[in-house]
Amino acid sequence: MTALAVAMGLLLPGIFIHLRPFVILLFGIMTFSGALKLTAKELGIAVQNPLAILLFFFISHVIMPVIALFSSSLFFADLDLVTGFVLLFAGPTAVSGFIWVSIYKGDKALGLTLILLSTLLAPLIVPFTLSVLIGEKVVLDMSGIAISLLFMVVIPTIIGVLINETSKGKIPKVICPGLDPFAKICLILVIAANSAVVAPNIRFDNLLIWQIALLCITLTVTGFILSKFTGILTKCGEEKSISLFFAGGLRNFSAVLTIAVAFFPESTALPTLLCIVFQQIIAAIMGKIMVRKTNSHGDTGDTENTK
Repeated sequence: MTALAVAMGLLLPGIFIHLRPFVILLFGIMTFSGALKLTAKELGIAVQNPLAILLFFFISHVIMPVIALFSSSLFFADLDLVTGFVLLFAGPTAVSGFIWVSIYKGDKALGLTLILLSTLLAPLIVPFTLSVLIGEKVVLDMSGIAISLLFMVVIPTIIGVLINETSKGKIPKVICPGLDPFAKICLILVIAANSAVVAPNIRFDNLLIWQIALLCITLTVTGFILSKFTGILTKCGEEKSISLFFAGGLRNFSAVLTIAVAFFPESTALPTLLCIVFQQIIAAIMGKIMVRKTNSHGDTGDTENTK
């Protein structure tokens, strides 16, 4: 779906560019759909292990942006590109990480908590990280970035959780079967609209594009490896380690791309745009290599052996 959305925006920019004024609304609908499945109880259970959560934030939102800054500065002289890499790895964790946590039988409560906290704190973390690492080298609209993230992720998340809690799950059961497919359409439209903005800068016969893509892949793999050590260092058990692994390795590229297009020059969005194509593939490969898949009884082993 994401690769299709990128292709739509790049091939038909004249059509999807007209959706730009509606991107924040579409993104808010998408976030609201996911938030309807969250509960405050799950959040309370997961925060009982604060060390794992703090280490996740330190590696994901401090170490990885710093690595992105130095590695991109080493290979690229364009400050906008460097800003794009820092922005990408300063962004919140991806909601899609919960799918991988479910597949590998990780701790769902911790997975949801990391997604929720990373999302809710994004209006503070993203501008602060950019300010510290990029500083006065670029003009940053801190308030604009924070307000956009509030409307895209924070407010829809709070509303969704409140509706789920107050209705005891009844309202989500009624509206989610119709809302979830529409949210997927919103995801496609958001990515296509943002891709259309940077379409003039994408030339696959340009060596620079392939260099950016290679660094995106390398940094994403690095994020997964560091997240693996998060679980090892905290000794939090296999299930929680799986949640930390995928939450730390994935990024909410839709939110980052929207911010990049709205507040920065077009080239700033290139790292995120190219990372969209590879992120889920990398997640599949890294999960296969570095995570032990468990069956429904909690035993580790191959899927065929659990039948």
